Formats: sequence, C-alpha cells, structure tokens
Amino acid sequence: MNTSAVPEPDVTASNPSTAINEEIPKKRYTSADIPALAPILNNTASTVAEILEAIVGFRKMLSVDKSPPVAEVIDANMLSKFVQLLTHSDAKIQFEAAWALTNVASTEYTRSVVEYGALPQLVQLLMSGNADVREQSAWCLGNIAGDATDLRDLVLDAGAMDSMIANIQNPANDSLLSNVVWAVSNLCRGKPQPALKLVEPAIPHICDVVASGNETALMDACWALSYLSDGVDSRIEAVVKTGITHTLVDLLRSRNASIVTPALRTLGNFVSGNDTQTQAVIDAGVMEVVLPLLNHQKKNIRKEACWLLSNIAAGNHGQINSLVSRPEVLSAVLKLVHNAEWEVRKEATWVAANIATGGNTLHVHCLVELGGINSLCSVIDSADPKILLVILDAIESILNVGVKNGRDYVGFVDECDGLDKIEDLQEHENHQVYEKAISIIESFFGVEEGEDENLVPTIDGNTFAFGLPTTKGMEEDTTANAPQPLQLFNF
Repeated sequence: MNTSAVPEPDVTASNPSTAINEEIPKKRYTSADIPALAPILNNTASTVAEILEAIVGFRKMLSVDKSPPVAEVIDANMLSKFVQLLTHSDAKIQFEAAWALTNVASTEYTRSVVEYGALPQLVQLLMSGNADVREQSAWCLGNIAGDATDLRDLVLDAGAMDSMIANIQNPANDSLLSNVVWAVSNLCRGKPQPALKLVEPAIPHICDVVASGNETALMDACWALSYLSDGVDSRIEAVVKTGITHTLVDLLRSRNASIVTPALRTLGNFVSGNDTQTQAVIDAGVMEVVLPLLNHQKKNIRKEACWLLSNIAAGNHGQINSLVSRPEVLSAVLKLVHNAEWEVRKEATWVAANIATGGNTLHVHCLVELGGINSLCSVIDSADPKILLVILDAIESILNVGVKNGRDYVGFVDECDGLDKIEDLQEHENHQVYEKAISIIESFFGVEEGEDENLVPTIDGNTFAFGLPTTKGMEEDTTANAPQPLQLFNF
C-alpha cells in the first residue's frame, strides 16, 4: 500500500463576526496608540466603558492583515492584561479580550498566549452563558491547537474537548457550530497524532455533524474524520464503527470539491486498513461513484481517487473483483497511468501494479485486455526507482501469467516498446532496478529453452531445414494452441 496527501484547510484564522459589539464606534488603531491605551488596562480604577474601549483598540490594531504590532503589544506587557480580562464580569470585555488573543495566536507568537496562562481561562469560557464568548474562545483554542502538536496536546490536557463536544451537541447557532467543529479538527490533527483516548469521544458527534449535512460545518467535520482515521486499524475502526461510511460515499457525489476532498481522504484511510474495513467502503457503493472522480478537473481529487482504488486493488481477490468487474473504472485508471500529471500517474500505476501482483489469473487477463501492459510500459522511462521496481514487478507477474496460460504477453511488451525501455534499465544507476531488468530480459526475452541457434541443418529432399521437424498434428491445426480473444466477466 502507498500513502498520499492533499492540501488541507488553514489551521489558523483571526477575523470572527462582531455581533456582540456592533455598537462600538469604528476607529483606526495602530501601535502609536499603545501608550494611551495601556495605562487604562493597568489602572484598577478604570471604568467598564474605559476598559472596553481600550481592549477594542488593542483588538483592532491586532486585526490588521499585514504586520500586526504583536511584538509591540507583548513588549508593553499587554498579553497578561488580556488574559486577566478573560475573567472580567462583562461579556463584551471577555469577548474582545479573547478576540485579541485569537489574533495573537494566529501569528508566530502563538506560544506567548499559552505562556501567559490563557488556556485555563479560554477552556472555562467554552461554557460561558454568552454564545459569542464561547465561539471566540473556541476560535482562539483552535488557533493554538493548529500551531504545533505540543500546543495541541496542552489544549487537550486542559480539558477543552469535553466542552467543545458540549457546544457541538447544543450549538447556539451555525457560526458557533462551524467554529467549534473547526477547532476540534485541529485538536485531532497533526503528527505525532494525539492519543486516541483523548479524541475518540468526539467521533460520534463529528459523525452526527457529517450526517446532518450542515454545510457550515461539513467540510471541517470531514477533515476531522480524516485525521481521526489516519493510521493504524484501531483508529480506522473507531470511525468506521459509527456507520458513517455510506454517508461519506454519498458525499463523493457533491459538486463541492471542498467537501469531496476530505470525504475521499477519509474513505481512502478506511481502505488502507484491514479487509473488513476495506469491504465496508466497497459495500457502501464506492465503485458506483468513483468514475467521475477519476475524471475530475481537480488533480488532487483524481490522485486521491486512484490512491483509494490502489488500496482496494491491494485487498483480497473478492475486493479486486469489485474493481476489475467495472472495466469503465479500470480503463479510466489506465488512461491516467498513460497520460496525467506525475502525481496522478504514480497513484494510478499502483492500482495496475497491485492487480498484476496480487490478482488471480483472470484479473491479470482483464488488466491486459484493457491495455494494462501498454500503460505500465508507458511510465517506465519517467518513474523514480521505487515506482520502477513496482512496475517491473507488475510486468514480471503479467509475463508469468502469460507463459502459464499460453498468451503472448511477451509480444505485447515488445510491441509497445516495453522491451527497449527495459533494456535501457540495464544501465540504471539503481542496482535493484538493474538486477530486475536483467532478470526479466533473461527470463522472457532470451533464447527459448530447448532451442539451439547452432543446430546442424538436416537434409529434406533437395533443401536444408533448421531446427526440429514439424509434427503432423501441428500441420493439421496450427491454431489449436493460439491465444483466444478474452472476454470480460462480471463477478
């Protein structure tokens, strides 16, 4: 089996809605305002209105798209004040303080937010009576978790997951749900992965979001499942056992590539597991929906679709049947082997190679009939050593099947310039590639066993004949052992 990757969503963000403070006058704040604003937050006698105006000023100067003055704010010792304001009795002030910290956490100064002790307060605010405060706290925690795996683990250790789940179960609005699901996806993301026991409680709730079809949270929910199911069989099973597989397969029909991509990735993870987990994806109907993905306009979706199929092709014979019995799908894969972007060609090559090396005789015959030899030979001269060895193993396996079943697959390889390409590999710098090429040439393209190029001619009447005389039976029926046209079968 092989691995694959596609671009994933951003892990940080810093511009939430401002519903809680729409009445605050708009004003442009810059680092030049720090000397005027800082004393207000440092003065214990400042009024609620003064504190709110000051924290809004800091939040606004930290909200600029380019080069926010984070270092200047930290140098003024304002982060400690922001953290203190998370415990203020006024929800608007809590919200603005959390927002200011969110903006800091979206920069290279993420660790500073943790170092100043914000985690316990932010986790506590996830259960605030104010939905905007809960949402902003989740946003900040999501930024922290998405910055580095050690920070992610600190957020988990602080107990954030239980409160996140509570907000998924009873979201005040779609915006809150979307941001909490995004934050949870960051808590599940990264290598090394978080301990399964810390994130597994979220799985059924994330699956509920996926099943609900809530468009505001669907993409991040699917990405969360892809992170959760990435890896060993126990992680895959933790997601598969929820029964979400059919829903994910249905999502592959979506016209929204941002939904298809993580759903496809998750299903790809499933089929990289054991045979039972792979079969769950097949039984959910993935073969009925995969063809459009192989022709998708987005390269990454074509690549991921091939990756999924390569893992099905690496399964048992029944699972290989599910692919081979759909010639339209296998033909589309072989076209990608022959002509696609290299990342796609490589994944498609794995599909053909896995069928050739792991399938039975009929599987190999079907692969050849659909053009498998030509496709595999077409990629020889552009492959890296690892894929070259995969291709050569596949060709060797195909040729062995041909020899055992009286089919001239050796001739097929020669006709599509495969022999010339394999001969060229005798000069390949990789020793394994060189040895494999030599082995194939000697086994299948050398002098046939039992023949002698230096046989003395025998006299037949007034002519000379070389080699063994033709038998009477062969004279009568020269086509008796010729390969017959192959027909595809449905399984």
